[in-house]
Amino acid sequence: MGKNYNSTRSRKIQAQPKEAVIKGLAADGGLFVFDDIDQIKLPLDDMMKMDYKQMAETVLSALLFDFSDAEVKRCVAQAYDGQFDSEEITPVVFSGDDAICELFHGPTSAFKDVGLRMLPQLMSVSLKQKQDAKVMILTATSGDTGKAALAGFQDVDNVGITVFYPDNGVSEIQRLQMVTQQGKNTNVVAIKGNFDDAQSGVKRIFHDEVFKNRFKQDNIIFSSANSINIGRLIPQVVYYFYSYKRLVEEKRIAFGDKVDFCVPTGNFGNVLAGYYAKLMGLPVHRFIVAANANNVLYDFLKTGIYNRNRPFHKTISPSMDILISSNLERLLYYASDKDANYVASLMDELNSYGKYQVKTSVLTNIQSMFSVGFASDEECTAAIQKKYQQDGYVLDPHSACGYAVMEKEKDAEHACVLMATASPYKFCSAVYEALFGKADDNEFKVMEQLEQRTNTAAPKNLKGLQDLEILHRDVIEIGEMKACVEAKTKRLFR
Repeated sequence: MGKNYNSTRSRKIQAQPKEAVIKGLAADGGLFVFDDIDQIKLPLDDMMKMDYKQMAETVLSALLFDFSDAEVKRCVAQAYDGQFDSEEITPVVFSGDDAICELFHGPTSAFKDVGLRMLPQLMSVSLKQKQDAKVMILTATSGDTGKAALAGFQDVDNVGITVFYPDNGVSEIQRLQMVTQQGKNTNVVAIKGNFDDAQSGVKRIFHDEVFKNRFKQDNIIFSSANSINIGRLIPQVVYYFYSYKRLVEEKRIAFGDKVDFCVPTGNFGNVLAGYYAKLMGLPVHRFIVAANANNVLYDFLKTGIYNRNRPFHKTISPSMDILISSNLERLLYYASDKDANYVASLMDELNSYGKYQVKTSVLTNIQSMFSVGFASDEECTAAIQKKYQQDGYVLDPHSACGYAVMEKEKDAEHACVLMATASPYKFCSAVYEALFGKADDNEFKVMEQLEQRTNTAAPKNLKGLQDLEILHRDVIEIGEMKACVEAKTKRLFR
C-alpha cells in the first residue's frame, strides 16, 4: 500500500498526511488524495460496537498514517470532549419513517463543526515537525465554514486565520457569528461579491508563488480550512459509519444491508466524505445529491457537463449558493481511474472556459454511485411545512432541500438517511415564514417566537449573539483580497 497522498492533478506531487494537512492545497492547485483508499477495509463488524469517538480514532488512524495512535487519540479527545451538546456527536433521530443524522450539535450549530473541531488539532500536531513554522489559514465561506473555522482556530499557537464571506450573502445569524468572533489571531472580512468570488480569490492567493515567497523567509505558510484540506474532510467520514450503526441498532436494516444517503451540498465535500466511507467498506447503495436553485451539480450529474457560466441565485439555503464545487475534483480523480493528467486537463478547461465535459466512461462510473435532484425555494419551504405538520420535526432550509429531493428520489428497497446540516435556528426567519407566515425583522425576536410555537429550543450559542460586541467590520472589493491578507499576516506574525 502506498504511504503518500498525491495531487489530483499530478501523482508526482506527493506528501505525507501531516504535510498535506499543513499545506491544504497541492503546489499545482490540485487537492490531496490517497490512491489506496479503496484498499482500506475498516473492521465494520467491530465498529458497530464502538462509540463515536472510537470510530473517529479508527477512521483517522487508517487515513492519517503518519500520526501515532497516541496523537490520534489526543486529537479526538481535544476536538470532541465537551464541545457538542450530544455525547453522540452526530445523533440519528428517527422521525416518522425518516432517519435523520443531525450534524449540527457542535459549538456553531452546523455540520462544519465535525471537521473544524478536528482540523486545528491535526494541524497543531503536524506543525511540531516544522520548527518555528507559522500558518495563516485562508478560508472562503458561504456561511457555516467561517464561524466553525474561527472557533476551532481561535488562539491556536502559531496559527492565524482570515475568513472571507460574501457581503449580504449569508444569514444575519451567520454574519453575527463571524463578526463577533474573539481571538487575537482571527480576522473576518466581507467581500463585495458572492461565495464563488471569495473562493476564487483565496485560490488565486494559494497559486501565487511570488506572493507566498515573500513570506517564506519568516517561515510563514498559507493553508486552508475549507474541505479542500484533507484534515477537514477526513473527520466527516466518521458520521456515515455512525449513521449505519444506528440503523442497525434500531433494526431499520440488517448488518450488511446497503443503504442510501441523501446529502444537501454545494461544494461537494459532505457527500464526498460519504463516498470515502463507501470506498473503505461501508455498504452504500448510492448517494442522493440534493442541490438548490444553483443546480450546477444537478446538471453535471445528469449530463456530464459542468458549466459554471450561469446566473447565480441567492436562495433561502445560502450555504449551498455555490457554482464552483471544489471537492468534485476528488471524485473526478477516482471516477477516471486515478488519471491525474485527465483531471488536470478538466481543471484547465474550467479555469479557461468555465466549463468542461467528462468522458462517457467517467460519467457512467459516477452515475453508478450518485443520483441527484434539486429543489427550489418554494419546494424547500413546502418540505419544512410537510415535515413539521407530519411529525413535528423542524428542518432548516438546507436540510429541507435534502428532504424535498429525498422524497422524490428514494426507493422502497433501501433505507435512506438524510444528512441534516444545520440547526433551523441559524435560519430562523426562513423557517418561521415557512411554518407560520411573515416573520419580524428582528432575528432574535423570531428565534423566541419559533421556540414558543414549535416547542423546541434554540442553541445557547445562537441566542447569546445579540449581546456580543461587533469586532470585525472590514468590507473590501474582490481585488483587494491579496493586499488584505498581506496586511493581516504581517500584523500577526511580524
